[in-house]
Amino acid sequence: MKLDKESMDIIFDEARTCRYFEKADIPDELLAQIYNELKLAPTWSNCQSGRFVFVKSPEAKKRLIPHLDEANVRKVEEASVTVIIACDTKFYEYMPRLYPHGDNSPFSKNKEFADRAMLLSGSLQGAYLIIAARALGLDCGPMGGFDNAGVDREFFPDGRWKSNFLCNLGIGDKSKLHPRDDRLKFDEACQIL
Repeated sequence: MKLDKESMDIIFDEARTCRYFEKADIPDELLAQIYNELKLAPTWSNCQSGRFVFVKSPEAKKRLIPHLDEANVRKVEEASVTVIIACDTKFYEYMPRLYPHGDNSPFSKNKEFADRAMLLSGSLQGAYLIIAARALGLDCGPMGGFDNAGVDREFFPDGRWKSNFLCNLGIGDKSKLHPRDDRLKFDEACQIL
C-alpha cells in the first residue's frame, strides 16, 4: 500500500518550512500523538536516543529566547510550540528493554560508537517528528541558529540530554511564504550502482 498524492503533498510536495505562524493553540494531546507516531519509526538498533521538550508556555519560551540567534527570536515568539530535539547521552541504559534480542554491550562500552548511534538516531527521530506533525495537520519550521551549550545549561542542567536542533510547530502563515528554493536534481545528488 502507498500513500495517495494528497497525502504526499501534505508531508512533502506542498509542505514548506514555515518562518511565520498564525496564533493557534496546539493541544497537549496532539503533541503526545506526534510523539506516539514518531517513536514507531526505525532507529539504530531501536535505540530511540531522541528526546523532545515541547516549549509551549510563555515562561518556557522566555527561558529559550536568550539562547537564540537574533533572526530566530520572532519565529519562536510566533510559533505555538518550539520543540527542542535533544539526544540522551545515556540512551543505552534503555537498550535491554528496547533491543532485548541483541548485543547491547558496544553502546555502553564504546563512547565513539554510542555517540554515533545517539546522534544518528536522535536526528532521524527529529525528522520523523516533522513528518508526523505535518501528517497531523501542523506546519514546521526546523532550525539551528541557537547556542546549544546555553540551551543545555538552561533545560538540561544535569548534562544527560544534549540539544540537537529546534523545530517550531503551529499553523503557518501561508501568505508570507517565499517561492520554494531550488533542489538538487536526482543525477546531482544520487547514484545507482
